[in-house]
Amino acid sequence: MILEKLKEIIADHSGEEADTITPETKFADLGIDSLTTVEILMDIEDEFGVSLEAGQIGTTVGELIAKIEEAQA
Repeated sequence: MILEKLKEIIADHSGEEADTITPETKFADLGIDSLTTVEILMDIEDEFGVSLEAGQIGTTVGELIAKIEEAQA
């Protein structure tokens, strides 16, 4: 499932516990900066086989999931 793997990726880079990350979680609330965003996007590319630009991630985890699903379609 995309959400579970994405929670792991975000937790690895933000220091937040994966269990606390939900689709409604905002990246700004996790303290994710532009460098961390790029690192997360590289992991997303490796894990899901999709390439996204930093401006495509949206503001919440749920918006990012939608972009990953859209790119996989």
